[in-house]
Amino acid sequence: SRVLHTWVAWNRGADYYQSQTFLLSISDQSFNSQSGGWSPLTSDGYQWLEVDLGQRTKISAIATQGRYGSSDWLTSYQLMFSDTGHNWKQYRQEDSIGSFPGNNNADSVVQYKLQQPVVARFLRLIPLDWNPSGRIGLRLETYGCPYTSDVLNLDGSSSLVYRLSPGSRPTQTHVITLKFKTLRNSGTLLQVDGREGLTLSLEIERGKLLLLFRQGKASSAKLQQLASLASLLDDQQWHYVAVELRGQNLNLTVDKHTLGVKIPLKFHHLDIEEGNVTFSCAEPVSAAVTFPGPQSFLQLPWTASSSSGSASIGFQFRTWNNAGLLLTFDLPGQGGVVWLFLNEARLYMQIQKEGRVLLELSAGSALSDGQWHSVELNSKQSRLTVSVDKDEGGSAQASLSFPLTVESHLFFGCPSGDIHGCRNPVTAFQGCMRLFSLDNRIMDLIAVQQKHLGNYSNLQIDMCGIIDRCSPSRCEHGGLCSQTWSVFHCNCSNSGYGGATCHSSVYQQSCEAYKHNGNTSGYFYIDVDGSGPIKPQLVYCNMTDSETWMIIQHNNTELTTVSPAAGLDHHSVHFSYSSEEEQLLGSIIQSEHCEQELSYQCRKSRLLNTPEGTPFSWWLGGRAPGRVQTYWGGAHPGSQQCACGLHGDCVDPQHYCNCDADIMEWTEDSGLITHKEHLPIRSLVAGDIQRPGSEAAYRVGPLRCFGDKNFWNTAFFEKETSYLHFPTFHGELSADISFLFKTTASSGVFLENLGIKDFIRIELSSSTRVVFSFDVGNGPLEVQVESTVPLNDNRWHQVHAERNIKEASLRLDSLPVATQEAPAEGHVHLQLNSQLFIGGTASRQRGFRGCIRSLQLNGVTLDLEERAEITPGVRPGCPGHCSSYGSLCQNQGRCVERAKGFNCDCSLSAYTGVFCHTELSASFKSGTSIRYTFKEPNKMSRNGSALPSSIHSDTTLRGENISLSFRTAQSPALLLYVSSYYSEYMAVLINKHDKLEVRYKLEGNRDAEVLRSSSGRNLADGQLHSITISRRTHTVSVQVCVLAGTAKTNHSDALDPHLSRLASLGFTGCLSVVQFNSVSPLKAALLHPDTSPVHITGPLVQSNCGSAASANPYSGSVGSGQPLVNAIRTDSALIGGVIAVVIFVILTGLAIAARHLYQRKDTYRTQEENRVKQEDCPDFPLNNPNDSQNLSMENPKEYFI
Repeated sequence: SRVLHTWVAWNRGADYYQSQTFLLSISDQSFNSQSGGWSPLTSDGYQWLEVDLGQRTKISAIATQGRYGSSDWLTSYQLMFSDTGHNWKQYRQEDSIGSFPGNNNADSVVQYKLQQPVVARFLRLIPLDWNPSGRIGLRLETYGCPYTSDVLNLDGSSSLVYRLSPGSRPTQTHVITLKFKTLRNSGTLLQVDGREGLTLSLEIERGKLLLLFRQGKASSAKLQQLASLASLLDDQQWHYVAVELRGQNLNLTVDKHTLGVKIPLKFHHLDIEEGNVTFSCAEPVSAAVTFPGPQSFLQLPWTASSSSGSASIGFQFRTWNNAGLLLTFDLPGQGGVVWLFLNEARLYMQIQKEGRVLLELSAGSALSDGQWHSVELNSKQSRLTVSVDKDEGGSAQASLSFPLTVESHLFFGCPSGDIHGCRNPVTAFQGCMRLFSLDNRIMDLIAVQQKHLGNYSNLQIDMCGIIDRCSPSRCEHGGLCSQTWSVFHCNCSNSGYGGATCHSSVYQQSCEAYKHNGNTSGYFYIDVDGSGPIKPQLVYCNMTDSETWMIIQHNNTELTTVSPAAGLDHHSVHFSYSSEEEQLLGSIIQSEHCEQELSYQCRKSRLLNTPEGTPFSWWLGGRAPGRVQTYWGGAHPGSQQCACGLHGDCVDPQHYCNCDADIMEWTEDSGLITHKEHLPIRSLVAGDIQRPGSEAAYRVGPLRCFGDKNFWNTAFFEKETSYLHFPTFHGELSADISFLFKTTASSGVFLENLGIKDFIRIELSSSTRVVFSFDVGNGPLEVQVESTVPLNDNRWHQVHAERNIKEASLRLDSLPVATQEAPAEGHVHLQLNSQLFIGGTASRQRGFRGCIRSLQLNGVTLDLEERAEITPGVRPGCPGHCSSYGSLCQNQGRCVERAKGFNCDCSLSAYTGVFCHTELSASFKSGTSIRYTFKEPNKMSRNGSALPSSIHSDTTLRGENISLSFRTAQSPALLLYVSSYYSEYMAVLINKHDKLEVRYKLEGNRDAEVLRSSSGRNLADGQLHSITISRRTHTVSVQVCVLAGTAKTNHSDALDPHLSRLASLGFTGCLSVVQFNSVSPLKAALLHPDTSPVHITGPLVQSNCGSAASANPYSGSVGSGQPLVNAIRTDSALIGGVIAVVIFVILTGLAIAARHLYQRKDTYRTQEENRVKQEDCPDFPLNNPNDSQNLSMENPKEYFI
């Protein structure tokens, strides 16, 4: 209904015309010249129009129109409401927008429906902007209905009691609603007494509403806080409170915010009934003033005589800022200046004269908490006192050698710098002040507003505009909210979440995701629902060659003997898991497969009896508290059998479990529980344990799961017109969207959802750019990330977009995050109503062609595959993962495609592990040897003087690649020896000078070629060294790296005398990751000794002595730069026909069981490890061969490198 009968007032500090004919009502008919509307003579920011509706009214809408027949209209304005004509409150849209859009001409009507109706008697409209070619002009209409209510006034010592009527029936549902207003920040608002001394109360504490539960009436009663809601409730504005109790569930509402809590089970009945009381409500009059910006100040005159030598100043303030100037004034006769200011939430007073500090005092603490704090400054008889909150906040005193009084006027608040006659050495104050007292006289702020007293700028008088942006907190997942006057901040430390509002999880959602980031086995936090409500959990991820296992432990995974308690005929045990209930269920649902070992070892202790009989034992599994299950590990659900019953191999064929045979020998029933609905196992009951001779033990293993159904949920969009549609996305205040894509197209829309005006969209706008665009009512905004490499390379790329009330952000792969801050005052709710389109748009234009995978919105995965199954132009799944993840396979590991993911084939690598990244090392003693034979020759070839002609085949080896790591304190030492039956060989050794030598003999009738290091480095220093040797026909390159980090060998066939002597010494040390072309002899000996052509002599123990040689998949290359290249003289292929005949790879630390050689045991000397810089990996320089020292008995050719 329309409100037509009103009283109109305006700012009397300015002149007006046509006010005598002002008409409040707007009509569709033309007004005459005498009905133009309101227009002040001066159009500035100090004008306002106040409307008295005559009684309290529930206002639902307002409408504005420009002044008739003129160029005068408002383009934006503020609305204030009040019950009394004082203590105004600003109406805000969505709790943030303080301005309303007005008109763009004088004739059209702009109506705004209030999102939350307002109950008030007075309405004040404050112009903000108007037609720059005209003046302020307005015709106004309000819509609403009369509002009547019963009012009760409480003075702090009074109360109102409801008592239960005799014979009334108790009910399970209770609803209590009320409205209150107060200037006190503490007090009991409502108390409900239950039975047995139980009390539920609503209390205001520091302006917050607390829901408290008490047990007992005495002062020592047990107190429990159940909830805390809202703040700044001491603003003398009406606040709505509702308490709805249904059984044990209680909903508490303050204004428009609701919080659900569980109340203790004991409190099950309220002794209340309906009632009705009518009183009046006293309205205290105290005008406050708001300092909203850095240009705000209030100037008041000092009327007391300065000759008295005394001063008394008092006021109250509230703010969220830690710093700001509260008060400043000059001392008489250029005696200096006084500043009263906040710094680090403490109050400081400073007196300066000519740049010199004469006095500084401080008092109070935590004064930026949004509460009202009083400040009093008193100076009398050379004694100065500054106090905060009277006796509660503390005070500071000092003796003065000069009188402290005010010269002429005071400034409350002051712009930074030297403006308006006040100087501010700190920041400007933003907050509220009230109860200004000068020389014990209260200042009239209404007179200031009407320009009758003092001066001001950029103030909001007769209101306190403080807003608590942390109540309710917009920081999610336990993030801590802090605020200043205009913004809030979220501290996400230790929450497991990040972003401006702690919305997005910093952890991956599964072990599978960690693996595809290149992580190896270990403990990881996983967050199964991303930004959803389930907290991160710590699990162990076991990255194996075949599957990626997630392991969740419980409190007893060991084999445990059943110990019956006295008086009980059964044994019961409960298993507590390291993860919470929602975390467990989320992990199980998300996984492709889960299992848990269930084992029962028994001697004369029956387990399940028969499928028809009552079981002796059972277990509970599934969603808490679990359902009774009567089958055992390895059997089908509900079968009341064990694994042996399923396979038909039980000890007693008449029973379906081994333990049911009831024999005196120990037997066992064990297997895996794999039915996910029955996991995890929560408790176990063993029954047949009390008979004489009965013994039993059980084991319940950890919960193990592999696979991530969400991570590989993929759809392939074949055409630009293809798309999938889902229900509307609801992310009004926080929205995060993440997915992976791969494509060969240069553009396309990944996702789009529309509203009436709002929208959200993510698209590939070019081959190198991803754009996140949206509109929440403030106009379109976009965030974009530019890639330096093409994104249409048919490789997986990851996108994560987030929008909240503070900012929008976009992350692409590992590129820096792009952000766009939200407007300081603007719409915050994203309102969508269309279907969500994936891979296309509603217009079927600019669709995406390619694959989208693992699409999640606010932590919820959309099932793309399910929709793709029934949608034309879209196919489920998307093959080809090695192009994206193949680089994770290290050290010559080969990427192998799987339907969902990939594996690394390490068969051609000297390394092992999920990414072929785990080094294989062994420490050798003098009696240990390994011999690797490529192909065993027949006895005739081995013993005869002539070799078959077939050895000169096309299998000629034109080069080789050799790599190994070693650690030793021994010199000389033979590291590696490769030979053929043509008396050709290659040897790698450390000579007696602790330097590296590489010897090649490629023709039996020629001397060996020797490449010898001239570097000053000692290779027998106990540190880990890496050697890489590469030969291509006539060219050899050698590279030696010193690796940070701290472990022998012996023999060969027909070595030359010098090498024979070296081999006889054996090798004491460590060898690691040895590789000759595609053969890894050490790996074969350690992992596959029975299936590989290796012969091991002596003890061989795998060790981690070469662990420093294991490179992180993302670490840089150890040996950078170009290796030295040396030419060697040869006319034949290296070891011609070697593959066809035989090669013995003799590793002095891997191998060397020297036949016909002396053996000597050396003591392994352990040296302390020294870290060496990674760049300590030089190539050998070539020196003059004439400088070489000939250590060979055969005078080989030598080259120094």
